[in-house]
Amino acid sequence: MVATAVGVDIGGTKVAGGLVTGEGTVLATARRGTPGGSPAETEDAIVAVVEELAAAADRPPLGVGVGAAGWFDRTGDTVLFSPHLAWRGTTLRRDLARRLRLPLWVGNDADAAAWAEYRFGAARGAQLALMITLGTGIGGGIVLGGRLQRGAHGVAGEWGHMRVVPDGRLCACGNRGCWEQYASGTALAQTAREVALNSPAAAAGLLERVAGRADALTGEDVAQAAAAGDALARELIAEVGHWLGQGIADLAAVLDPDVVVIGGGVSALGDAVLGPARERLERALPGRGFRPGPVVVAAALGPQAGLVGAADLVRLEVAAGTGRDRVPG
Repeated sequence: MVATAVGVDIGGTKVAGGLVTGEGTVLATARRGTPGGSPAETEDAIVAVVEELAAAADRPPLGVGVGAAGWFDRTGDTVLFSPHLAWRGTTLRRDLARRLRLPLWVGNDADAAAWAEYRFGAARGAQLALMITLGTGIGGGIVLGGRLQRGAHGVAGEWGHMRVVPDGRLCACGNRGCWEQYASGTALAQTAREVALNSPAAAAGLLERVAGRADALTGEDVAQAAAAGDALARELIAEVGHWLGQGIADLAAVLDPDVVVIGGGVSALGDAVLGPARERLERALPGRGFRPGPVVVAAALGPQAGLVGAADLVRLEVAAGTGRDRVPG
C-alpha cells in the first residue's frame, strides 16, 4: 500500500485536489467549482474533494494540505484577505480541522506551488527560487536555503500587488496600477477588450470569436486566436510578457534569485509569453552586463504544482511531529 497525502489547490474558479505520494506523483484527482461568494460553500467544496480522494486511497491519507488564493497570517490559521474570494479574517484552518479530523497544513497556494517546484520540479537545487503564478492574478512564493519563506506576517510573495503604474488600472486589492493588472490572464482579457472597443477593425479576428461582443472577450479567446496566427492576439500576449519581464527585473534587484519559475494558466502560452519576458528582463535588469541575472523557466509540474506542494508540506509536518509552524518554514 502506498502512503499518500491529499493536496488541495483553491483558485478563483475551481477547487482541485490530488492524492499525492511522497515522490510527488499524483495518483488520483478530484475537482469542484469554487463558490467564490460564500466562504461556507467553498469550505463544503474542499471537504467534498478531500472525501472523494480519501475514498479512492487504499489506506487513510497521512494528512491534508490546502493551498488557497489569499493572504494568510503567520500561523496559517486565518485567511486575512483574498482579492478573488470572499475570505476576510476567515478561520479556515480551524473550520476545516473540525470537519476533516486529519493532520492539516493550510497556506497560500503560490507558496505551495513554489515548494513543489523546489522539491520536485524546475527549481530543484536552487539556492533562492522565486515562483510567479500567472492566472486570474499573480501570486508568488519564495524558497531560500531549502526553506519556504513566508515573511514576518505570513504574506511574503504577494508581488502581484506591487504598483507598477501610478494611478493605473483598479485592482481587486483596492489599489491602482498593480502588476497583476498588466501581466496576468485578467490583464490579457482586459487589454483585448479595450483594443476591441477602441479599434474594432484592428480586432476583427478577435471579435469574430465572440459574435462582435467586445465585452465577452477572455484571455482564452486571445490565446486561441494567437495559436491560429492572429497578429493582434500575438502582440497582446507579447505585451503581457514584457510586463512580466519588467516585474522580474524589479524582483531581481531586491532578491537576486538564481531561478524564477513561471506557473499558472498563462504560463501554458509558453515562449509566446516567456520569450518577451526574458528579452525585457535582459534589457531591464539593474547592472546588466556586470552581474548575472536569474534563469526564467516554465513550471515543470503545471497546474498540479499547488496541490503537490500542499500535500508535501503536510507530509513534512507529520514526519517532523514538531508542529505546523516549524517545518519547513
